[in-house]
Amino acid sequence: MSEFVQQTVAGLASGGIYATLALALVLIHRATGVINFAQGEMGMFSTYVAWSLLYTAGLTYWLAFGLVLLISFGGGVVVYETVIRPLTRAGEIAIVTATIALLVIINGAAGWLWSPEVRSIESPFPNRPLEVGGVVISEQDIGVIGVSIACVAVVFLFFRFTRVGLMMRASALRPGTSRLLGIRVPVMLAIGWGLAAMLSAVSGMMAAPLLALDPNFMLTVLVYAFAAAVLGGIDSPVGAVAGAYILGVAINLLGAYVNFVTVAPELKLPIALGLLLVILLFRPTGLFGRTVVRRV
Repeated sequence: MSEFVQQTVAGLASGGIYATLALALVLIHRATGVINFAQGEMGMFSTYVAWSLLYTAGLTYWLAFGLVLLISFGGGVVVYETVIRPLTRAGEIAIVTATIALLVIINGAAGWLWSPEVRSIESPFPNRPLEVGGVVISEQDIGVIGVSIACVAVVFLFFRFTRVGLMMRASALRPGTSRLLGIRVPVMLAIGWGLAAMLSAVSGMMAAPLLALDPNFMLTVLVYAFAAAVLGGIDSPVGAVAGAYILGVAINLLGAYVNFVTVAPELKLPIALGLLLVILLFRPTGLFGRTVVRRV
């Protein structure tokens, strides 16, 4: 039983990393109707900025964390204003193509600025074990879970109880009506891209201590986050977060208790995509998504 609890907590920690990135994907999808394929690379670039602040500028981790969030917010706004907004009238395919181009450009820029060399970044949480009721749990896992829950809670409170958050929701759901009410929709969408970039940065900085830091380290995280978003419902922020935790726990338990997954850990990603395929076959809107009926 203690082994099961340990694996579950470790899965929740992985799910927390996927949850922040999946939430970013859902925010962009609700605002523009497309998937930002560069979302993971934006988080990767922010993580490299954090690495530079830590090991070149000598800042403490949490000071670098806060600065990177501000830088990421500004970067997300710049990406929207310079790349996405001019393509709004060109259609969704043009925007999707632009995000794929951004993925390649950001990946190449990171390799050019910091080199493809594999680097390491220390976790802000100690990796020592913590015994709770006879169950040994890593303090790092608890810290990652705490950060992810805090991010999700802040985003929920922002969209639920602040004036700007309510205007952003209205701009995403009813842009035409929002304009008639005097809401500056492009400004709200730019803020949404900035928030999504901040969430991507959190995901990257939480994932980097567990993975090798290189220009490609967020690609696998992006696949898991996308699978989690679709699993929970690509239009449901709550569903995306729940889907990420479900996916993280399920994959971790499979890796611990299913023999062929234990022997071949590289099968975890195909299994995640297989679970995604099953969900799409039987419930295309995801576990928490809703079917929208439109009049023709």
